[in-house]
Amino acid sequence: MELTPLTAVTPIDGRYRKQVQHLDDFFSEYALIKYRVLVEIEYFFFLADKRFFKLPPKARIQLKKVLDGFSIDDAQQIKQIESVTNHDVKAVEYFLKEQLDKAGISHLKEWIHFGLTSQDINNTSIPLSWKHCMEHEYLPSRINLQNHLYQLAVQWKDIPMLARTHGQPASPTRLGKEIMVFVERLNHQVELFASVPYAAKFGGATGNFNAHHIAFPKKNWVALGNDFVENTLGLQRMQFTTQIEHYDSLAAHFDALKRINNILIDVCRDIWTYISMDYFKQKTKKGEVGSSAMPHKVNPIDFENAEGNLGM
Repeated sequence: MELTPLTAVTPIDGRYRKQVQHLDDFFSEYALIKYRVLVEIEYFFFLADKRFFKLPPKARIQLKKVLDGFSIDDAQQIKQIESVTNHDVKAVEYFLKEQLDKAGISHLKEWIHFGLTSQDINNTSIPLSWKHCMEHEYLPSRINLQNHLYQLAVQWKDIPMLARTHGQPASPTRLGKEIMVFVERLNHQVELFASVPYAAKFGGATGNFNAHHIAFPKKNWVALGNDFVENTLGLQRMQFTTQIEHYDSLAAHFDALKRINNILIDVCRDIWTYISMDYFKQKTKKGEVGSSAMPHKVNPIDFENAEGNLGM
């Protein structure tokens, strides 16, 4: 069957396709290939800027066009190369060497992927795509939600409400204050999330710049690696690694996301409870059906659905 939202194996690319389709730019295989191309080209430019070789301005412009105009067809071409190499990163390298041929700088082809192992590309392209998604999509959406909750808290700050403890009526409170509980919790956890660096590994086959040192023993490759990763890519280079990055920062990000999701689950459950106690009323939407048997019902399905997805 042709892949459509109806034939997708998982709900992410199926039922919820409309909500997540913009994440293709960060987490699809096309995106991964594009970010690998980005890192390889930026590294090539970096070496040229550090005067390891002379790059003609025309060729730089042509390679910049390859990056800026990277298309699905380009990714398909790389996948075709991979069908021969059976190696995804090597396929990117071969694709870029073909671009150098087209740019008339075949003599510079071996500077593509110079001294690197596949994980130098993976452990920079993946955290870079993650960083861009967090900065352009996730964090802005969280901050918008926090701002919206804050506005509601201000709007409702003088509305009295009977509080409950152990499910039983307790001392009175104010609705705005109860919403501020979530605003404060979210603010704190988002700040913790933002404090975690976007870590990268860049140091050759075993993390020691072995090939780099053999080729250019007088160069300070640690400083050059730090310069490229931090100033060109905007990531934080881990100073001591094996062949791979140790993923501790990524794990910290995921743990922070889990805590944020737990707070949002609490929001869903509290609002659901307020609806069930008739503190809140839901707006009806023309054409929507709350129950196949009870037409008067308006169920809090959005909060229930959000709770389920946040727990996944």
